[in-house]
Amino acid sequence: MKKKASLILLSFCLGVSQVGAVTEETTDKSEEQKKGVAEDMDGYRKFRVGGYGEMLYQNFDYGPYRFGGNGSGSPADRRGEISVPRFVLALDYKFSPSWILGAEIEFEYGGTGAGVEVEYGENTEYEYEFEKGGEVALEQFHITKVFNKAFSIRAGHMVVPVGLTNTHHEPINFFGAARPEGESTIIPCTWHETGLAVLGEFKGLGYQAMIVSGLDPYGFSSENWIQSGMQSRFEKTQMKNPAYVLRLDYRGVKGLRIGASGYYAPRINGNATNPSTTTNFKGTVLIGSADAEYKGYGVTARANVLYGYVGDATEINKLRPNKYTGYPGTPVAKNAYTWHAEVGYNVGRHFRNRTMLTPYVKYEKYNTMANEQTGTVVSDKRLNVGLISAGINYSPAPGLVLKADYNHRIIDHGNFNPENTFQIGIAYAGWFWSK
Repeated sequence: MKKKASLILLSFCLGVSQVGAVTEETTDKSEEQKKGVAEDMDGYRKFRVGGYGEMLYQNFDYGPYRFGGNGSGSPADRRGEISVPRFVLALDYKFSPSWILGAEIEFEYGGTGAGVEVEYGENTEYEYEFEKGGEVALEQFHITKVFNKAFSIRAGHMVVPVGLTNTHHEPINFFGAARPEGESTIIPCTWHETGLAVLGEFKGLGYQAMIVSGLDPYGFSSENWIQSGMQSRFEKTQMKNPAYVLRLDYRGVKGLRIGASGYYAPRINGNATNPSTTTNFKGTVLIGSADAEYKGYGVTARANVLYGYVGDATEINKLRPNKYTGYPGTPVAKNAYTWHAEVGYNVGRHFRNRTMLTPYVKYEKYNTMANEQTGTVVSDKRLNVGLISAGINYSPAPGLVLKADYNHRIIDHGNFNPENTFQIGIAYAGWFWSK
């Protein structure tokens, strides 16, 4: 597979170098666009429509189930998959210069429809589902009152800006053909909840402070920590026990952004699918994260670290979710963490037409069961993962990126079978029309 992947990646690199080049910055705007930007700093006067999306092909050299077989990890296999992970429509509308509606509708993996879900394990299970493996979700829907650049109030359904990927979740904001694996494994991604926020920016320091709906402990698991704890699968969201979110971003140095974010849910038991079973514990959730990004002189570098804590994990692990909720029902660990770093250099800036062509390297590390033992539950070593990735991004036009990468996954420091994936993706993000 490595030889095959190398040939495909080489062909991709040679091919994109022959495609029409694009400058690193586009200054070719119509007079109407220039007028709109002059009148409003956000680039539109009344209404705009846009969105983002991505298409992905993946080739694997390992089986889909790491936890079966003879205990050595994923067995050798040859698989290929192609998908549309997400297609998002976004719109903003100004009732007045200070009252703004924002909304995003997301179609994941083909949206809704009838389909069959395959659950791999020692006994493969097939389950008929109406959502066809994907979903149509209201990712954002909020009203913002802008007082000035330093202070606004927002109410509605919003992205929870914890970590690097949630805050910058559009696919042109990371190098890989797929989202960073650690963050999207451990926490919801994209994470969106309903609540109230204050936000603004003052002298290079941006802030967001929120009170939002909390998580359902029935959704916690070994493989994904709190990722499936969002209550989005239900028609109504419980908000007996809200959560609190804070994010700070400093942009006082040219090309550099430094961020920090935190999530605190003092208790989550009141948000449970069956609250009568959770009266004997609180289930505190605490997450801290720091991230940074630098862009300058052709270099783009990003890094993020995230660490989380779940209180009363022993009590949560006594819960048994109803199979009709779709919750996993495996034990959750008290702690989980992830960190990653990636760096790329735009070699195309040295070409005659200043093409955007950026090879990059990335390393990720994550563990969804970081503590050795939670009560009587012992951590599964197969959930301790390191990931080495190398690839290339090519941008034939602003907001459009072609991606290819090769990923080598190391399971528990090499104590289990390695996993290798080759990926090709197409991603876009932008505003298509405004007035």
